[in-house]
Amino acid sequence: MATPFGSVLANTLQPDQRLRDEATAALEKASTDNYAAFVTALAQELANEAPNLSHIRQAAGLQIKNSLQAKDDQRAEQYVQRWMSLDVGTKTQVRAFALQTLGSDDKLAGNAAAQVVAAVATIDLPKNEWPELIQRLLDNMSTDRTSARLHSLQAIGFTCEGIDPDLLTQQANNILTAVVQGARKEEPSNDVRLAALQALYNSLEFIKANFERDGERNYIMQVVCEATVSDNQDVQVSAYECLVRIMQLYYDYMEYYMEKALFGLTVIGMKHQNEKVALQAVEFWSTVCDEEIEIQAELEDAEQTGDEPSRTSKNFAGQAVKDLVPVLLHLLTKKEEEDDEDEWNLPMASATCLSLLANCVRDVIVQPVIPFVEQNITSQDWRYREAAVMAFGSILEGPQPKLLAHLVTQALPLLLNMMRDPQVSVKDTAAWTLGRISDVLAETLKEDATLRNVLGAVVHGLADSPRVASNCCWCIINLSDQLAPEEPEPQTYIMSAYFDGLISALLNVTAQPHSEVNFRATAHEAMSSLVSHCAKDCYPSVERLMLAILDRLDASVAMQTQLVNQDDRNVHYETQANLCSVLTSCIRRLRSHVAPNADRIMRSLLTLMSAAAKSSTVLEDAFLTVGAFTAAVEGEFVRYIDPFFPFLEAALRNHEEHQMCSIAVGIVGDICRALNDQALPYCDTFMTLLLQNLQSPQLHRDVKPAILSCFGDIALAIGPGFSAYLDVVMMVLLQACQIRAPPNNYDMMDYVNQLREGIIEAYVGIVQGLKSGDKASTLLPHVERVFHFLRTVYTEEVERSPDLTRQLIGLIGDFAESFPRGEIKVFLQQEWIDTLIREGRSWRGDGSASVKEVAKWAQAVIKRQAAA
Repeated sequence: MATPFGSVLANTLQPDQRLRDEATAALEKASTDNYAAFVTALAQELANEAPNLSHIRQAAGLQIKNSLQAKDDQRAEQYVQRWMSLDVGTKTQVRAFALQTLGSDDKLAGNAAAQVVAAVATIDLPKNEWPELIQRLLDNMSTDRTSARLHSLQAIGFTCEGIDPDLLTQQANNILTAVVQGARKEEPSNDVRLAALQALYNSLEFIKANFERDGERNYIMQVVCEATVSDNQDVQVSAYECLVRIMQLYYDYMEYYMEKALFGLTVIGMKHQNEKVALQAVEFWSTVCDEEIEIQAELEDAEQTGDEPSRTSKNFAGQAVKDLVPVLLHLLTKKEEEDDEDEWNLPMASATCLSLLANCVRDVIVQPVIPFVEQNITSQDWRYREAAVMAFGSILEGPQPKLLAHLVTQALPLLLNMMRDPQVSVKDTAAWTLGRISDVLAETLKEDATLRNVLGAVVHGLADSPRVASNCCWCIINLSDQLAPEEPEPQTYIMSAYFDGLISALLNVTAQPHSEVNFRATAHEAMSSLVSHCAKDCYPSVERLMLAILDRLDASVAMQTQLVNQDDRNVHYETQANLCSVLTSCIRRLRSHVAPNADRIMRSLLTLMSAAAKSSTVLEDAFLTVGAFTAAVEGEFVRYIDPFFPFLEAALRNHEEHQMCSIAVGIVGDICRALNDQALPYCDTFMTLLLQNLQSPQLHRDVKPAILSCFGDIALAIGPGFSAYLDVVMMVLLQACQIRAPPNNYDMMDYVNQLREGIIEAYVGIVQGLKSGDKASTLLPHVERVFHFLRTVYTEEVERSPDLTRQLIGLIGDFAESFPRGEIKVFLQQEWIDTLIREGRSWRGDGSASVKEVAKWAQAVIKRQAAA
C-alpha cells in the first residue's frame, strides 16, 4: 500500500500534466524545507517491499539520485554540501536502505538503488566516508541471490563511471575479481553477466596495474572474448564495447591477442546480423586506426624534435586492409531509404572507419577501393551507386594528392551528373563528396571550366532537399577556405567571378520560409566564409550583402511581437543569431569602409538588443558584432558608447549567463583598444564591475582569466591614468598568482594555465601602459612579487604552451625596457631568466618562430639593461 509520500511520487508518473506539476512542486518544497526528512522518506519508499510499488520505488530512487547530482557545476556543488551537512544518523539510514534494496527481486527498484549507491559513493568516497561500501558490494557477489549480484554489479559500474579512477585504484583487485567473476561464461544469469561487463567497461581505466600483469590480462581478455560469442546479443554488444575500450586504453599490449583472437572475432562481428554487434565491431577497427594515427603523429613530432618516440605502431590496420576493406565496402551498401540521417547506423560507421583507415594506411587504401567504385558508380541499384560515391569520398584524405588527382578528374563528370540523381541519398552523398574534394583536393578544381561546373551544380543543389543543400553549403565553405588568396587583401582572386552569384543564391534560399533551421545556419556560415576570404573587387557585393542583412535584421525585430509559439520564437532567435554572424564577417572584411553605414549598423544592433533582452543567444551574437564594429570604426565608437553602455553594464552584471558575461568582458577590451584615452570616463565603472565579478561566487571561473587580461587592455588604453587602479589590481593579480592545481587534476591544470596567461597579459598591458606615460616607477614596489610569480610559472613541472612561453619572455623584456637605468638589474640577472631565454631561442614545434623572435628581442633588451 502506498504511503502519503508514495502517493506524491505516484503523481509524478501520472499522464495528467497538472498532477505531475503539483507533485513535482510538493517534492521540491519538501526538499527545501527539510532535506534530511525528505531524503529519509524517499529511502524508505525505495526499500518498501509491499506489492505493486515497483514504479514508485523507482521514482523514489531517481529522486534521491537527482537530489545528489546535477549537470550544472554550481548546483552540483550545492548538492554535495547539502549531503555532507546531514547528520551521521540520516546518512547511515539512507545508505542502509539503498544497500538493502540491492537485494530486491524488483529489478526497477534494484536498479534505482544501484544508482543511489553510486550517487552517494561519488560524494562520500573522495571524502573518506563510507569506507566499507566497496567491500559490502563485493560480499554480495558471493551470494546465491541473482538479484543481489546483479544490482551490486550495477552499483559498482555506476560508481566506477562517476568517480575519479584514482580513488578506486586501491580497490582495483577486488573490483576486478568481482566483475570478471560475474562476466564469466559459467555465470548462469545473462543479466548478471551483462551488468558485470558494463562494470568492467567502467573500471578499465583504473585497473592499469592488473593489465600490465600477463596472467591477469590473459584472463580478462579470455573472459571478454568468450562473451563476444555469447548466445545473448546484449552480452555480445557489451563485450565488444569492452574490446573497443581496451584497445583505446591498452593498445600496446594487444599484439598477441590480435594474432590469437581479436582479428578473427571482430571481422566476423562486423558481419553479424545484429546491427548493434556489427556497429561495435566496426568501432573496434575505427579505434585501432585512431590509435595508429595518433602514434604516427607522435612519431613525426619526435623526428622533428630529435626525441625518441614513446610508442611504436603495431601496424594492425596495415595488416588488416585486405580483409577489412571488402567487409566495409559491403556494409556501405546496407543503406535504406527510410534510414534517419541523424541516427548512427552501419553504413555511417563503415564510412567513418574507411576514412580513418585511409588516413592510417594512406596510399595502400587506393588499390582495394577504386575497383569497387568503378564497378558500382553507374549501378542500376541506387544503394550501390551511393556506396561507390561514399567509398570514393571516404578515401580522399590520407593518400598522396598526386595519387588521387587524376581519379578526381575522371570521377568529377559522374559526380556532377549524380547531383541530379532521382534518389536523394545519392545526391546527398555526391554533394558530400564534392565537399570533401573541395576540402582536401581543391587544387584539382582550380581550372576555370571545372570550377564553373562544380559551382553550377552546387548552386543548383541549394534548392534541393535540406540534407543535399547543407552539403552544397559545406562545399562552398570549403572552396572559399581552400581557394582563399594567400595575401591579405588582393585586388581579385579565383572566386571573384562567382562571388556575387553565390551570395545571391545563398540569400535567396535563406529567404525561403520553409527552409530547414540547420540548413539556414549552414547557408549563413557559407556567406560568412565567402566574405571572410574575398578580394577587394568583391567589396561592393559585401556592402550590398551587409545592407540586405541589416534589412532582414530590422524586419525580424518588427515581426518578433507577432510570434506566440515558443518553438517559433526559438527558430526566430536562431535566425537573428545567424544574421549577426554574417554581419560580423562583413564588418571585419570591410573595416573602415563601413563608415558610411556606421549609424545604420549601430541603430539596428541597439534595436535588436532591446528586443532580445531575454534571449542571451541573440545578445551574445549581437555583442560579438559590436566587438567587430568597434575594431572597424576605432575612435569613432565614442559616438555610440553611451546608448550601448546600459546593455554592456547589464551583461557584466549577468553572472548567471557566464558566456554572455565573458563576451561583455571582451567588449570592454575592444572598446578600450578602440578609444584609447577616450575610454577614461568609463573606466571607473569598468573597473568596479570587473573587480566585483572576480569576487562573485556565482560567476563561472572560466570568465576570470579574461577579466585579468582585460585589466591589461584598460591599462594600455589609458596609460598613466591606470595608476589610480594599480595597487588594487596588483593585489588581485597577486592573489590569482597563488592558485595552484592539485596533482593529476588536469581540468584544474588547464584552468591554472589559462589564469596564468590572463595574469601575464595583464602585467604586459600594465607595464607597457605605465611606461608610455612615464609612470613605470610606480611599479617598483611590485617588481619582486611579479618576478617571483614568473619564476614559479617557469620552474613548475606543468607543460607550458608556446603562447605562455612567448608571453613570459615578452613580459621580462617589457620590464627590462621600462627600467633602462638598471633599477631592476638584480631581478634580470637571475640564472633562470637566462635559461628561459636560451630555451626560447632554441624553441621547436608549434609557434617556434614567434617564440624565437620574442626571445631574441628580450635578450637584446636585457643586455642593454645590464650595461646601464
